Amino acid sequence: MLRDSFSPVVLVALVMVLVGFGFKVAAVPFHLWAPDAYQGAPSSAAALVASASKLAGFAFFLRLLWPGLHSLAGDAAALPLAAGWMPVVAVLSLGSLFVGNLGALAQTNVRRLLAYSAIAHAGVMLLGIIAAGEAGVGPLFYYAATYGLATVGAFGVVSVIERDAPCQKLTDLAGLWKRSPLLALTLFVFVLSLAGVPPLAGFFGKFAVFAAVLKLNGLGGPAGWLAILAIAFSAVALYYYLAILKQALVAGPAKDAKRIPVPALPALSLVLCAALLVVLGVFPSLILSRL
Repeated sequence: MLRDSFSPVVLVALVMVLVGFGFKVAAVPFHLWAPDAYQGAPSSAAALVASASKLAGFAFFLRLLWPGLHSLAGDAAALPLAAGWMPVVAVLSLGSLFVGNLGALAQTNVRRLLAYSAIAHAGVMLLGIIAAGEAGVGPLFYYAATYGLATVGAFGVVSVIERDAPCQKLTDLAGLWKRSPLLALTLFVFVLSLAGVPPLAGFFGKFAVFAAVLKLNGLGGPAGWLAILAIAFSAVALYYYLAILKQALVAGPAKDAKRIPVPALPALSLVLCAALLVVLGVFPSLILSRL
């Protein structure tokens, strides 16, 4: 049953807000634009959409839902569910985790793989929104910041490669460790951080969000079940992330492949992003304690 305070006008407004936000962050079922946009856009534009634009959407949505619409939150942490926006966000998270991770498994295009990866990460960040009412903004913002760094770095590597050669298919990364050791090393850091491998920052971002969700009510409700499902999907994600690293670090380069020159400024930017992911992974309290 809906609460008495849920007037028809409020319901329509809330649905519109959730739809608009879902489209902004590419949450399922509003994600269909993301793979094509990531594949067709210039690398810099794709990086902006995948990181800063998405993270700004999450920040705005968090501010709108908890301070502004707290009375309409409902409950997704315990059974029986209380009607509100929180159960809807839980459903969006569930769909994003399934479609993002399973869709990424089928990709042979590196950009589309990163797009489906972004959808899966949106599912985890939606869990961070559910937990923010009790845990605060720290877990979500730490996760979002580290995800943004890794995503910008991954697209940065793609952008440098595309200066001299195409970089659409996973096989276009073949032999990257010989063609440019710097690009291979930084891509290694970015991909493993996205996969949530310790001691990189991506691991502690996932740990912070999952711990915050499980503290709500353990496994006593859908939020806790979603956290366990997201942990299981992390193993699935590791498979398709390793497909990227297999081409970059294990496969040999094509016979006509040339070395990839890396200009000083892009090289400095990539090294800085990779270093931040390592430092924030080793010392996560640098951000978490201040949030």
